[in-house]
Amino acid sequence: MVRVLFLGGLGRSGTTLLERLLGELPGVCPLGEVVHLWDRDIRDGERCGCDKPFHDCTFWRGVGEEAFGGWHNVDVDRILALRRSVERTRHVPRLAAGAVTCDLVEYANYYARLYRAAAEMSGARVLVDSSKHAALAYCLRQAAGIDLRVVHMVRDSRGVAYSWTKRVSRPEADGACEMTRYRPGRSALLWNAHNTAFGLLGRCGVPVRRVRYEELLADPRGTVRAVASYAGLDAEALDLSFLRSDPDGTEHADLRSRHSAAGNPMRFTVGAVPLRHDEAWRNELRPRQRRLVGALTAPLLGAYGYRS
Repeated sequence: MVRVLFLGGLGRSGTTLLERLLGELPGVCPLGEVVHLWDRDIRDGERCGCDKPFHDCTFWRGVGEEAFGGWHNVDVDRILALRRSVERTRHVPRLAAGAVTCDLVEYANYYARLYRAAAEMSGARVLVDSSKHAALAYCLRQAAGIDLRVVHMVRDSRGVAYSWTKRVSRPEADGACEMTRYRPGRSALLWNAHNTAFGLLGRCGVPVRRVRYEELLADPRGTVRAVASYAGLDAEALDLSFLRSDPDGTEHADLRSRHSAAGNPMRFTVGAVPLRHDEAWRNELRPRQRRLVGALTAPLLGAYGYRS
């Protein structure tokens, strides 16, 4: 049985940061956003988190050989067609109701094969997949031989909305390429949909633990210990020396290069990374936009302990 810790939530909620921190723990292998591996990496050959082109990375080359006899044997078009068929947010009600199709089982088992190979290659006890997508977490319930545990990452909707308005380049892609951007109203609706879906997932028999982005930054050691324990690791025996405090009280994490397949450009950052609250939205998000996002997300904001 392969243990997979799935980090979910709407993008810009801190999943990449949590994955990077967990990736410093012995026995943990961070994989990045596996949902994008099929097209961005296998098909397009973008760079791994180790900064090598995907097909030149010895780790992922080994995973491909172990799982499929080589990446050339993977029908990417078929997997993407399956994703369009079964892994959409609009399908969550049907997935939550327990609907199982041949396409769903086929799609989930591509992930199962990849996870098993990654566990074999890394020797890790816990794999971390920061794919985020709620619909994928539902699909993975059908993956054979997977012990799925979900971390639901939540961040103040107004901070998320502001982050989605910023221009962020994707250095792993050839040429000028930026991450998707959303208007605040659109990101607020997505925030509601994704977070509601993860709340419902916990009622479907899948272990789900909620982690607030703000709590992670306020207490990185305590949060990492709690999540590691949830993943089945011995929290008391963890070496957290990569987390340190400067004399002025600033927290830092010393991060090493990892083989994350896709995701936020932060996955390429190595060395000392300051762990500080990103509160720019309080000044940079226009008051009208702040009120709009707050109004649209007010019920869940309150449920998650935020002041609307």
